[in-house]
Amino acid sequence: MKIDKKIIKELTDYLNEFNLTEIEYTDKDTKIKVSKLNPANSNQVVSVASSIPATEEKPKVKSGSEVKSPIIGTAYHAAEPGAKKFAVVGNKIKKGETVMIVEAMKTMNHVPSTTDGVIKEICVEDGQPVEYGQTIIIVE
Repeated sequence: MKIDKKIIKELTDYLNEFNLTEIEYTDKDTKIKVSKLNPANSNQVVSVASSIPATEEKPKVKSGSEVKSPIIGTAYHAAEPGAKKFAVVGNKIKKGETVMIVEAMKTMNHVPSTTDGVIKEICVEDGQPVEYGQTIIIVE
């Protein structure tokens, strides 16, 4: 099996850019996992890992459809600073309307709503890094 060094380099760059400790890439029968562990900070990593279930309990409170990030990147609520936000809690939205932009590698990716409804919750802050599959908006 030939290892694609470009993918590993790109994943490593994401680790550093978004201050992540681990990232995984899967494509067909290839699975690449890149992680970093600083022995001096190993206690911090353990405490972060133990706090993850607390954030995963949050969906129990949520109801409605979740709009998830299609990629790893930085979430933006508007097309540019100071512009009108795509999504505001309480506003009606139609399927396919842009709810947020996720920027990755200088490319702005519009994230469409997956359903019609009313925006119940915006789960990420403007300019916050997001993971693939992370819930960014709840539509009810």
